[in-house]
Amino acid sequence: MKHLLLLFLCCSSCLFSSPVTPGIERLVTKPHHDLLKNKRVALFTNQTGVTSKLESNISFLLKHQKKLHFDLVALFAPEHGLYGAHHASEHVSDEKWEDKIPIYSLHGKTRRPTEKMLEGIDLILVDIQDIGSRSYTYISSICYILEEAKKKNLPVVITDRPNPINGVVVDGPLLDCSFRSFLGYLEVPYCHGMTVGELALFYNKTSELGCNLKVVPMKGWKRTMNFAETGLPWVPTSPNIPEATTPLYYPVTGILGELMITSIGIGYPLPFKVVGAPWLDAEAFSRKMNEQHLPGVQFKPFYFKPFYGKYSGKECEGVLVYIDDPLKYHPVATQYALIGMLKSLYPNEFAAALKKSHHRKETFNKVNGTDLIYNTLVNNPYPAWTLREMARRDTQQFEAVRKSFLLPEYN
Repeated sequence: MKHLLLLFLCCSSCLFSSPVTPGIERLVTKPHHDLLKNKRVALFTNQTGVTSKLESNISFLLKHQKKLHFDLVALFAPEHGLYGAHHASEHVSDEKWEDKIPIYSLHGKTRRPTEKMLEGIDLILVDIQDIGSRSYTYISSICYILEEAKKKNLPVVITDRPNPINGVVVDGPLLDCSFRSFLGYLEVPYCHGMTVGELALFYNKTSELGCNLKVVPMKGWKRTMNFAETGLPWVPTSPNIPEATTPLYYPVTGILGELMITSIGIGYPLPFKVVGAPWLDAEAFSRKMNEQHLPGVQFKPFYFKPFYGKYSGKECEGVLVYIDDPLKYHPVATQYALIGMLKSLYPNEFAAALKKSHHRKETFNKVNGTDLIYNTLVNNPYPAWTLREMARRDTQQFEAVRKSFLLPEYN
């Protein structure tokens, strides 16, 4: 019995054992804790801000504030709110944490910290999990924070977290400044292969912002790691990113989803992992996609009926996407091949669906960061390979630029 108890205790202690230490845990150790000393701190975070033992970063900081001589005085929350309970684009109101600390929503009346919100603050701390794709608003909010902090001469500290795809894959077109928006703010490819801290350093330098910015790196994270390999607990970053593997699939189908032509699993238990419609032939479509020999991915015929969303309650056929090598796959190029193949194989159904979703054109272009993809899709009857090459066109140029912003701890 004693041996069983000992085994249980050992297993329990290893439940969240991880080779990776997130930046938030390193912040309270030497020499990083000096960044907090005698500061009134505002924290930008949400439900993803946890330690390697799944403790909330808010509780973690409050536990250390007396010993390290700082005060946590305000919280900033992104899209979906502090607890991640709100749907995409939903207005989120200000509130209070345990009736004590004000929670200022940066997805409500304002998307930027106001002068009033920043009153009595000496330091802004950022600790949030991103998903590795440009079209995710957490990164835009961080850029807004940097801009407002610079105006007030406030220092910003970012405690780094993993890119859940990995730090190797770079894919997709660069953002054209004329399509800059809250949906895509940085002039980086759709998949950038950088952490939140690295992206902030990149923006601060390339925009000549000059914010007083410090990044506390993780310990143990390597660029080849996807999130599952970190051993860290995954907390869903938003309602449709439920699992640690979902960020790998988001850039494979998410842009297609903006056109509302097919179901991409939103409204079914496989968000971003399937592509289907009532007018698709699962066997033929999967065969054609596998014949493209796209690196790192395979396609299986799949049949499903969405519970809600696009084609709710209707029997759909399509493909289930399998990523068998996250270091070799080209997610955006794969996505453009999917979109192009849909048009080539089903031109009438595709045209009819595209006509119905014409009002989504602006959002589609903002997410892509360019209108070249949409224009090619509309004007080319067989666009799969053309679109695929467009996804890879800008990556070599960006790879050269990003080198100077990659933290050496992750090599």
